[in-house]
Amino acid sequence: MSGPAEVRAAIRAGELDGPTAALAPGFSQANLVVLPEADAFDFLRFCVANPRPCPILEVLEPGSVEPVVTAPGADLRTDLPRYRVYEHGELVDEPAQVAWRDDLVAFLIGCSFTFERALLAAGLPVRHLQQDVNVPMYRTTLACRPAGRFSGPMVVSMRPMTRTQAVHAARITARFTSAHGAPLHVGDPSALGIAALDAPDYGDPVEIHPGEVPVFWACGVTPQAVAAASRPELMITHAPGHMFVTDLDEGDRPNG
Repeated sequence: MSGPAEVRAAIRAGELDGPTAALAPGFSQANLVVLPEADAFDFLRFCVANPRPCPILEVLEPGSVEPVVTAPGADLRTDLPRYRVYEHGELVDEPAQVAWRDDLVAFLIGCSFTFERALLAAGLPVRHLQQDVNVPMYRTTLACRPAGRFSGPMVVSMRPMTRTQAVHAARITARFTSAHGAPLHVGDPSALGIAALDAPDYGDPVEIHPGEVPVFWACGVTPQAVAAASRPELMITHAPGHMFVTDLDEGDRPNG
């Protein structure tokens, strides 16, 4: 079950329901955002204005559930391990599958899980994989650029490393522009408004070893924080860490 189609089939069958980090190595993973068509253009503008947390891989036609660019034959209603449903900014459900409407527009957004194989190949630590937990994610005081009805804080993911390792990680991840690129910040979490690393807003805390510092990347969970701030009628997303596994190679950009 190493390929993306096999992973998606296992998810659809209910055999996989946890975080997707390290699944289908070599293939890109994606965040999901689904909105009514009435809000879709504003959200597209938001993504264009905020490419670090929201690098677009694909935008589907209204009512479509098949991502024909990133994973032909897949079904966005069933092929993620867990979803979140927000109504007027409030989290109301976290189902294993979701219903769909004819006016819903799905966005697939790049994910930092995509570059973790490259970090491991370079001998760099990926602590949440070592501890078999979900990556820690934090709401920050960094404001995204507003667009239309959408505004709110940026979310970041964190992987602890030594400063020397962080420099190496920045060089590696900078080329993954469709998966958030290089880190946004290294070191003092208070500079991002993060009060406690052991209490992430999403995901799980991880150990930080002596000599290590937190390294923060922009995160595709940002739209979920934006939903709470902007309160659209409906937003369906992935549950943090429970991504959509695409057929794209990890270094691919869908438009070349």
